[in-house]
Amino acid sequence: MSILLFAMLGIFIFMMFRRNKKTQQQQAQLQSQFAPGVEVMTSFGLFGRIVAIDEEENKVTLELSPGNLATIHRQAVTKIVEPAAGPSSAAAGSAVPDDASSLTATEGGTTATAPETTDETLKRLNDEGKKDS
Repeated sequence: MSILLFAMLGIFIFMMFRRNKKTQQQQAQLQSQFAPGVEVMTSFGLFGRIVAIDEEENKVTLELSPGNLATIHRQAVTKIVEPAAGPSSAAAGSAVPDDASSLTATEGGTTATAPETTDETLKRLNDEGKKDS
């Protein structure tokens, strides 16, 4: 019985070390692909483009948006973001309007209601509250 227990413990330890080794290999492979201009995602969900890499201090400078830079630890970068291949077939079939005017238009092409003034909106909201009582 004790031999079986030691065998199970040995298998458990072996599997644990094996998993850690695979994780380290994946992280090393990911970090070898880092270069300026690569789109990445950090462990805390920020997306950006690598601008500079400091090998000595393990820092990466990301451009989050034009003109906004952030310096983070190199290990905080967890994923290289691949650009989308193109529009999907479902999205290509449906046209999306540039504005919301098509959502409020009736069949004749005119808008359903005229815009309310602030006073009209307040009166309408107050009247709706009275109906619920």
